[in-house]
Amino acid sequence: MTAKKRLSKSDWLQAGFAALVEEGPTALKAEPLSRRLKTTKGSFYWHFADVPAFHAALLDVWEAEALSPIARIVEEESSSGAKLRRLGQDITDYASDVTADKNPERAIRAWAQGDGGVADRVAKVDGLRLNLLSELLRDNGITNPDWARVILGSTIGIKSLPANANDTGGPMGSLVDLVLALR
Repeated sequence: MTAKKRLSKSDWLQAGFAALVEEGPTALKAEPLSRRLKTTKGSFYWHFADVPAFHAALLDVWEAEALSPIARIVEEESSSGAKLRRLGQDITDYASDVTADKNPERAIRAWAQGDGGVADRVAKVDGLRLNLLSELLRDNGITNPDWARVILGSTIGIKSLPANANDTGGPMGSLVDLVLALR
């Protein structure tokens, strides 16, 4: 008889992101997650004090992952125009071992509709994204702050479109080019 692998905190978080994406926030409780992982609730409570602590850990991971493209793009691109174009295309593209290559952006935003704490986290991340987009737009001579919201909203929304949802490069590149042509 082989011993069962001990589940880690990361295993629970990975299962949580998968459950959130597939079933929504009602699946983010100890019981359904335990069934999903074929284990006891005791394992869940070994890693998390309670369900709100689990939710907070999920949001911590999401926040770090959601902000990771910003740091990468700012470091990789040399000009503010190139940074702006890449951010427009890739600002919501992220995945890790913990998010299990399931980008939870849309699911997190849906969860935020019914949970004020999640909505506050989304607002924090969006605020950081908007600040950087606004700064890059100003660097390119565009002073209307509404354009940052248009770019962020478009990159979030385009992922929801069924056709070519994973190909944001063309449409978002075109939008950023259009905005930059306004200067």
